[in-house]
Amino acid sequence: MKNFVALLRGINVGGNHPLPMKDFARLLQALGAQGVQTYIQSGNAVFRMAGAQSDELAAQIASAILQEFSFEPLVLVMTLEQLEQALAHNPYPEAQVPGNTLHLGFLADEPAHAELAKMEALRVESERFQITGQVFYLHAPEGIGRSKLAARAEKLLGVGMTLRNWQTACRLAELARQSA
Repeated sequence: MKNFVALLRGINVGGNHPLPMKDFARLLQALGAQGVQTYIQSGNAVFRMAGAQSDELAAQIASAILQEFSFEPLVLVMTLEQLEQALAHNPYPEAQVPGNTLHLGFLADEPAHAELAKMEALRVESERFQITGQVFYLHAPEGIGRSKLAARAEKLLGVGMTLRNWQTACRLAELARQSA
């Protein structure tokens, strides 16, 4: 059995694409997931499953949500080990506290043609970013709500992305470890 983390983008935001977490958990269980736990309302879940691969699971989850709820969010699935690697490779350890200014953008693929010069031009002086594999690290001390870089990062990276703050990413890893 592998421990997985599933992240959905764009659900339960501003009344759009409502997906109650109890329904998300039920959907994962119907796909064969065990020990399902959801975390906050933004589409985070940890679970165990045997014989599954992350990409296949992401496609199955997206398809099941489309079939049952008539919309298809971006779904990213990673193993606990992949999440722990993302946390361990944080280039801004001093920004971990407070954990709401440091964000991890989990990417659907490694960006092959990221527009780094445009990203750099959007960055305000206090912001820092780095791309490592399939993770976009963003330290935005003034918050991501006003950040032009955060707003345009996915488009400029050229791959699907969903952001989680440091605290959420750490909590998901903790929950996944506990379900082992």
